[in-house]
Amino acid sequence: MARLRMAVVGVGHLGQSHARILAGLPEVELVGVVDVDPDQAQTVAARTGSRAYTDFRPLLGAVDAATVVVPTIHHYAVASEFLARGVPVLVEKPLAPTVEQAQQLVDLANRHHTILQVGHIERFNPAYEELRSRPIQPKFVEAERHGPFTGRSTDIGAVLDLMIHDIDLLLNLVGAPVVQVDAIGAAVFGGHEDMVNARLLFATGCVATLTASRMSRQPKRRLRIWAPEGYAGLDFVTRRLTLVQPSAEVRERGLDLGRLDPALRTLLKDEVFGRYLEMLHLDCNQGDQLTRELQHFIRCVQTGSTPRVSGEDGRDAVAVAERILSCVRTHAWNGVKDGPVGPWQLPRPRGQLFTSQNRAAA
Repeated sequence: MARLRMAVVGVGHLGQSHARILAGLPEVELVGVVDVDPDQAQTVAARTGSRAYTDFRPLLGAVDAATVVVPTIHHYAVASEFLARGVPVLVEKPLAPTVEQAQQLVDLANRHHTILQVGHIERFNPAYEELRSRPIQPKFVEAERHGPFTGRSTDIGAVLDLMIHDIDLLLNLVGAPVVQVDAIGAAVFGGHEDMVNARLLFATGCVATLTASRMSRQPKRRLRIWAPEGYAGLDFVTRRLTLVQPSAEVRERGLDLGRLDPALRTLLKDEVFGRYLEMLHLDCNQGDQLTRELQHFIRCVQTGSTPRVSGEDGRDAVAVAERILSCVRTHAWNGVKDGPVGPWQLPRPRGQLFTSQNRAAA
């Protein structure tokens, strides 16, 4: 089979990793890398044995597929040009800044019978893949995604930058529409929202709470699920999955505390996990998930199969994100409409939590 001619449009922090991985795959010929910064494009091109461009248009007729890793506000402008020529694209998350643009990209892909994959990389996290292989019906979910402020992705806020990952995962896990949304958020640095908490109610009765912050000192990416089958805890950073389920004894007869004699009650604390609740810890570190995502995209292009994360999936995640952002922008902090509203109009502070002198003394 002939090597797949590919290009990477946008070779900043993440895009240069796309280029590095694609250049190392034997089934790919990395034809070009594109960046508006000519020095960055040239540096990555030299590193990957490719050719540097500052404009993607000369590559439109020269490649079989492309990955789009430009800022979100430019996703539609770039991806639409490739799709209109029948060139498959992998567009980094989120698919687009608005559901309208996301739908237009989906329509283009369908009209030209070409592949549109969205870069929701956590779908390729080995711990999440392991979770999806298990029979679980989520009924209550907590998702946390926190990270330090990096200065990247400032064209969007925490919802489209971070929370969008967990929105996509929840839609994939629950498999039902969101029927109710409530959310609150704040813009700490004055631009887009930097931290958000949202509550989603699904048509299945599942309730999910999501928090996203891009001003935390330590990264945290965690998903916790309660279901009739038991509990699942997933750490995306360590790729560790913890599963808890009732033991056969509990499933068959339950646990009647009133029937336990004092001696067994004393032992109960030590025997809860083991005798009554079974636990399984899985370390899932089978390969780099970006490489797995790109290899999946290549196979879809070669075989014409549907991507694991389709354009429709990306569109649906953006649609829920828009609903969350609408709630964030209309939240009345003091419970009244004529008070501070939305992420930029916080209530006036009552004072400082501590002074410089307090900090020095501590």
